[in-house]
Amino acid sequence: MFSDQIINLANEILDRCRAEKLHLATAESCTGGMIIGALTEIAGSSDVVDRGFITYTNQAKMDMLGVSTDTLNTYGAVSEETARAMVLGALNHSAADIAVSVTGIAGPGGGSKEKPVGLVHMAAAKRNGKTIHEKHNFGDIGRQKVREATIIAALTLIKQVI
Repeated sequence: MFSDQIINLANEILDRCRAEKLHLATAESCTGGMIIGALTEIAGSSDVVDRGFITYTNQAKMDMLGVSTDTLNTYGAVSEETARAMVLGALNHSAADIAVSVTGIAGPGGGSKEKPVGLVHMAAAKRNGKTIHEKHNFGDIGRQKVREATIIAALTLIKQVI
């Protein structure tokens, strides 16, 4: 289901989290749960993975993660501010020690000049630590490839906060 690169990254994250006794949560929009899916593809991941929030709509972001309507109205669902609010919401609504969030436009439609297809904002944070944000513009490379690139980038970002 997932590429060897994704499985290898997921295994590395799980091993590092186990070594530091960390639990992990995800808050996903454009990937629709594929990041948590990659982590839970690996047997025994339940000792690290706490939960995944799939917040595809703005309402879900507000209800499940506490993203404010002001943030969504001012910056939009695909923005640094929303990615940061999502990751903090994942930490606040879970027992996780670290979390990652992704929000973007996988395509093929939905893009604009300001926010083109392939634009993804992500954030990762450790409880009581700083939040790291990354903006990626993967381009209009196709929905599947945007989502796969997002998974790889998000897993790599998680490694930075462990």
